[in-house]
Amino acid sequence: MRLHTLEVTAFGPFANTVEIDFDELGADGLFLLHGQTGAGKTSILDAVAFALYGTVPGARADGRRLLSDHAPAGLAPRVRLEATISGRRILLERSPEYERPKMRGTGTVKQQAKATLTWLDGDGVDLSRIPDIGDAVKGLLGMSAEQFFQVVLLPQGDFAKFLRAGSDERGKLLERLFDTTRFGDVEQWFRERRGTGGKLLAEQQKTVDLLAAKVAAAAGIEAGADADPVEWAHRLSADAADTRDAAASVLERAREVDRTNRQALDTAVALEQSLRRRTDALAALESLDATEPVRQELRRERDAAQRATSVSILDRDAGRAATEAEKAARSAEVAAEPLRADDEGRRLLAEIGDVPADTDRALIRSRSEQWSAEAARLDDLLQQHRRLTTVEEDLARVAGRRGTLGEERGRLVTERTALPDRLTAAVASVSASEQAAAALPGLVAARDLAADSLGAATELALRSAELERARQQVLELHSAFNDARDTHLDIRRRRIEGMAAELAARLTAGEPCEVCGATEHPAPAVPAPDTVTKDDESAAQSAEQRAETALAEARTVATETAGAVAMLRQRCGDIPVDELALRHAEAVRAHDEAKNEAARLARRRAEVDELHRHATDLDERIQRVESELADLDRRHAVLSAEAAEIRTRITEAAGDAESLAPRRRRVAGLAAAATALLDARSAAAHARTVAEQRSAETIAAAEGAGFADLVAARAALRSAERLDEIDRVLRAADNERAVATATLAEPAIAVLTGDEQPDVPGARATVAAGAAALDQAHAAATESARRALDIDAFTSRLEQAYAKLVPLRDEQAELADLADVVAGGGSNAKKMSLRSYVLAARLEEVAEAASERLRRMSGGRYEFVHSDAAETRGRRGGLGLDIHDEYTGVVRSTKTLSGGESFQASLALALGLADVVAAEAGGLVLDTMFIDEGFGTLDADSLDAVMGVLDELRAGGRVVGVVSHVDEMRQRIPSRLHVIRGRSGSTVQVAS
Repeated sequence: MRLHTLEVTAFGPFANTVEIDFDELGADGLFLLHGQTGAGKTSILDAVAFALYGTVPGARADGRRLLSDHAPAGLAPRVRLEATISGRRILLERSPEYERPKMRGTGTVKQQAKATLTWLDGDGVDLSRIPDIGDAVKGLLGMSAEQFFQVVLLPQGDFAKFLRAGSDERGKLLERLFDTTRFGDVEQWFRERRGTGGKLLAEQQKTVDLLAAKVAAAAGIEAGADADPVEWAHRLSADAADTRDAAASVLERAREVDRTNRQALDTAVALEQSLRRRTDALAALESLDATEPVRQELRRERDAAQRATSVSILDRDAGRAATEAEKAARSAEVAAEPLRADDEGRRLLAEIGDVPADTDRALIRSRSEQWSAEAARLDDLLQQHRRLTTVEEDLARVAGRRGTLGEERGRLVTERTALPDRLTAAVASVSASEQAAAALPGLVAARDLAADSLGAATELALRSAELERARQQVLELHSAFNDARDTHLDIRRRRIEGMAAELAARLTAGEPCEVCGATEHPAPAVPAPDTVTKDDESAAQSAEQRAETALAEARTVATETAGAVAMLRQRCGDIPVDELALRHAEAVRAHDEAKNEAARLARRRAEVDELHRHATDLDERIQRVESELADLDRRHAVLSAEAAEIRTRITEAAGDAESLAPRRRRVAGLAAAATALLDARSAAAHARTVAEQRSAETIAAAEGAGFADLVAARAALRSAERLDEIDRVLRAADNERAVATATLAEPAIAVLTGDEQPDVPGARATVAAGAAALDQAHAAATESARRALDIDAFTSRLEQAYAKLVPLRDEQAELADLADVVAGGGSNAKKMSLRSYVLAARLEEVAEAASERLRRMSGGRYEFVHSDAAETRGRRGGLGLDIHDEYTGVVRSTKTLSGGESFQASLALALGLADVVAAEAGGLVLDTMFIDEGFGTLDADSLDAVMGVLDELRAGGRVVGVVSHVDEMRQRIPSRLHVIRGRSGSTVQVAS
């Protein structure tokens, strides 16, 4: 890496723009940065670091304030660096995040960081996204910002601390400079594998113990297996099988005895039942003979009831006819009740009498027609009265409408008076909406840009993970393709080797050989065990082609995904998603407010137009209201005249209009009552005639059925329930006699004499005793069989679980030993973890590189000694660093060095570390480096020695910048950059 030019604006102590030409300044290979304390010497180095990595070294990065306090308001801080790195000439330009005054109003607004990278050699796409620039710089330099700050901007204070630090502090610095993540991952992997294996082993051991306990429980003993639980379980299984077989034999003998006992019991019970049935049948026949007269009487009662049934049917019809006649007579009486309440009605009832007659129809119908005519005349008068009511209601509505229109006219006049002020306000709203509509396109563009950046940032996270998966798939498919290709080549080789056997398989006796043409085949080749066929080769070739196609497709996907990720990063500017979300929300809010305001433009213009139309409408409505008031006055006069005329007609015809409705209801009621009375009296006369006919028919039927009279027939009548009861009694007696006779005729009962004596209780007692013995034997056999099955099942599972436990136990023991060694324990004699071991190796390389320079700077007296011994109190070893004094031959602590000696040792360490880090970064040549302070502690001879080392660096082609305010350094180094401190900010001046 070689720096060419640096331009700094409003950065740190520099208020305006300062330019530094490193090609001119470092033409000699050595230059000095000097100036007063606080002038800004270190800020030059900060500007270089910021241009490359976007941050500054050390604690200054925590302040995050890079804008110069001396800069004019509104001037943006900026760093511009031109350099050649890894053969590529680039131009880097960065502006840090800073607060600037608002363009309108008071306060400040945050300005986001920006950066660009331009490839001055013309090869490549220029970059503007901060993450892409960071990746490009890191790829060119091959080191992180932390490594760059340590090996290019050599901070002497840090290396003096590193020189005297303990192992832990020294280890932390080395871990920042040398990536030991993969070794830490190995340590973590061993720890996790040991923990996971321990859990698996414990779980498997728990499974074995649980199954052993289940075997013991199934065997009915206390838990406690032998050293070999499988052998112990098999012994218990054999014992359980012997017990099961013995119990099965006892059960079979008990079953045979039980069968014999139950047969004897069945014989005794059958004899006892036959004797009881014989006795019951004889008793039933004797009882039936004694009750036969009673059943004869029941048969006579049933016959009389059956003859009376037909008479009862006619008797019920006659009764219903009499009931209907009585009901019709009562209905006629009820129909006469409305007429009894009126004088005219009572006169009609007196004329027709109480008993219905043939003259009823003429008298009642004549009087009903007179009342109907009177009701029609009264209906016409009532219609006139209803019209009067309608006219009066119209008069009331006209009066109410006149009052409403009067109020409406007043309201319309008031509204018309206030309309000019509303029109002025509406015009102002239209103007505001027009301004919002004019600003809307710019807000739309800002909103869309913010949405695009936010969407790109959100999608970037997803596509980055997708890219990682695609790259992983490429690696896997590449491995699969190599395997398929190796398989294809191997099969082709084996087929070629076995080609003789393949040709020999096609030989036929008497047919010529395809190769030599001979018809005799005395010794055809025999296929080898691993011989393959043409189909095998074709299948392997197809598999290789499929793997190659899949690999090409995966590479295409990975390439496309990488391009998409790059585009997404460029779109979102690598700004955090949260910040982009805030920007988008603010842009959406501003856009939505303007959009809502602009959306009201048409409505507000319409409101203005509406107000103009409303003014015209109000004028027209006022005119219509006044016209309608005049019409209502005329209608009120017409309706008043019509009402007076109707009242006169009603008074002349009926006197009082209030009596019309009652009179009409009375005569209408009389007419309806007379009609109902005529219908009821006619129905009563007809019902009386029918009842008399049904009574005569019933008496004649009773005499014809053999009864003395109707009363006798009614007495012989029986209910259906009684007849069913008689039939049941007679059928039951017949059935009982038949059953008893059949029972006595059965062969098993016919041979009995009645003197037999079966012993059923004794047989039952014998069966019970045998059943108890059988149950006991069955329970014992079932339990022993269940126990044997359980023990076999658990033994089988125990054997499988124990077979898994043994290899787990051996593997876990080996893994635990390895994990202890990797972590610095166990058989690790140096007590160094893997990561500490790697750091110790790096420190040893640093010590060797630093010792060479320290010997020259100290006149051959001092060199570094690296120690890999373990420290006390459990602290990690391998990171010890001491000084060997050639004058005394003693190895002593670095803390015993004087101030000048410490500076020499620190500088030697810094240069040695720079060489090792650069070598690890791929052998990158660091053409430009800076050494910050520390020269004031050296005497003249020591300073000569140190300058000699710097001359060697310069002679090797490097450009070394020394940062110091020591006066003697200005005399020794002619090429100088003077940083001048001022009240309005610092400036620079080049001297040579």
